Amino acid sequence: MENIDAARLQMAFTLIFHIVFACIGMVMPFFMVVSHKKWLNTRNPIYLTLTKSWQKGVAIFFVTGAVSGTALSFELGLLWPEFMKHSGPIIGMPFSLEGAAFFVEAVALGFYLYGWKKIPETFHWFTGIIVGISGVMSGILVVSANGWMNAPSGFDYINGEFLNIDPVKALFNPAWFTQALHMTLAAFTATGFAVAGIHAYQVYKKRNVELHKKAFKIAITFATIAAILQPLSGDLSAKDIAERQPVKLAAMEAHYETKKGAPLYIGGIVDNETQEVKYKLEIPNALSFLAFGDFNAEVKGLNDFPKDEQPNVAMVHYAFQTMVGLGSLLMIAGMLFFVAKYKKKSWFNMPKFWLLFALLAPLGFVALEAGWIVTEVGRQPWIIHNIMKTKDAVTPMPGIVFSLYTYIAVYTILTIAVTWLMARQIKFLNSVKTNEA
Repeated sequence: MENIDAARLQMAFTLIFHIVFACIGMVMPFFMVVSHKKWLNTRNPIYLTLTKSWQKGVAIFFVTGAVSGTALSFELGLLWPEFMKHSGPIIGMPFSLEGAAFFVEAVALGFYLYGWKKIPETFHWFTGIIVGISGVMSGILVVSANGWMNAPSGFDYINGEFLNIDPVKALFNPAWFTQALHMTLAAFTATGFAVAGIHAYQVYKKRNVELHKKAFKIAITFATIAAILQPLSGDLSAKDIAERQPVKLAAMEAHYETKKGAPLYIGGIVDNETQEVKYKLEIPNALSFLAFGDFNAEVKGLNDFPKDEQPNVAMVHYAFQTMVGLGSLLMIAGMLFFVAKYKKKSWFNMPKFWLLFALLAPLGFVALEAGWIVTEVGRQPWIIHNIMKTKDAVTPMPGIVFSLYTYIAVYTILTIAVTWLMARQIKFLNSVKTNEA
């Protein structure tokens, strides 16, 4: 395996794992503080049990997110030294601010975990809010750095040199808002459906039903609101990509020929040799409208771009279709929850209702991973769009494949440990009797 392939695989592998840990760490504090607030308002012991259970989950994913995130920081320098040599002074600000947000999160989490009956109740609850806000800010700042790779700004590129650096302009690059909004909503959707699905399965199995129903309703409310807002965010992102990265848009839709009134493809199998998408559902003029707000707008095709500047079309197209398809499914499922809530208890007493949401639990994270594939693979072959190619940024040192194997082993062990801890936590929660909470 060549260095470039091993480096890309290692980065992809670690990101696939870290993004799950990071998103759960961002979102779960909000579930925790809502449950805590309900405890303060009602003094219902079920909410106290739920809050203390969720705080343990927050602590677990805070630690794993920190470990996996630190590993990624080392990887940037280990695998992509040429990239860091030039980009470090430009996008150092979001990483520095992310470190500050992480520090605030750590302090607030310390107050929250050890503040029970030691500090005023309202202040104690408020520290939980700080944990959630600082976690989301950390995510936004990291996504801002990734946005810069898609929309480089804050410097002048003259004769291969990065001059006149403006870190603030780089921080607020043209892609940061749409990417951060889309990613934050995706985190709430994925985590919300995952947590709700776990509790729905416990209800389906009739284990501590009252507690798990309350937990389900908190998580699914966040998830549904985020899922309903996500298509609006996706529309903003698609319009932004159409302007800045037309080749990525062409790959997402597997459009090879430039066309006015371009159709939108749903599904289909990409045939790169014949340059067509087979067995697709085609909606006339829809892509032109979604990308530019005009049914007759021109959408550039892949053939307008050099072959060596095109991403893996099939991978990007399938990932995009997966993301949109699963996102739409989760939005419909979330709306189903609100219908069930309107109908009061009728649907909540049906085992199939709980089984449905249990089956949906992993789909949000599948959609999330697919979205990151679209973002990262769709930018290839560039590590800095239209400035530096990935092959020019990779380390010249041999043996990166051994680093890949090491990271696979470490992250596999980390995942097994987290899974065991969470399974133990759920088992404990099921053993708690309501009147002993």
